[in-house]
Amino acid sequence: MSIFRRDQGDPGRVTAREAAARTGHGAADGAGDAVLLDVREPYEWQSGHAPRALHLSLSALAAGVALPAHAQARPLIVICRSGSRSRQAAELLAARGAVAVDVIGGMRSWVEEGLPVVDTNGKNGTVA
Repeated sequence: MSIFRRDQGDPGRVTAREAAARTGHGAADGAGDAVLLDVREPYEWQSGHAPRALHLSLSALAAGVALPAHAQARPLIVICRSGSRSRQAAELLAARGAVAVDVIGGMRSWVEEGLPVVDTNGKNGTVA
C-alpha cells in the first residue's frame, strides 16, 4: 500500500523516517520521488529546515500562492514544527487535487530521528 493512499479524500500521514526516505534524505544521491514542503513561517524556516525542502508557508498556501513548477504533479510530504499546520496544509492541497501527506510530529520528530537540519546559510540549524 502506498503511503500516499488516501481514504475518502483525507490526506495520509507519515513518520519523519518515511518522509526522509520518500524525499531522498537517506539516499546517497539525494533522489526521492516526493517533495518535502515546509509550511512554517519564514523565521522558523531560516532558523532550521531539512536540506532541499521547499518552503511555502501555510498562510501563503491559504492565500492561493501556487507551488513552483518543479513541485507540481509530484507527491508532497508536508512538514511544520509539530504537525498541526502541516495537517491543515495537506488537507488544503488534497482539496486542490494534489497528492499530499503530512509528517507526524513535524520537524520535532525529524530532529528526534537524527535527520539533518540546516539554516539559510547551509550550516547546522535548529528548530524554532
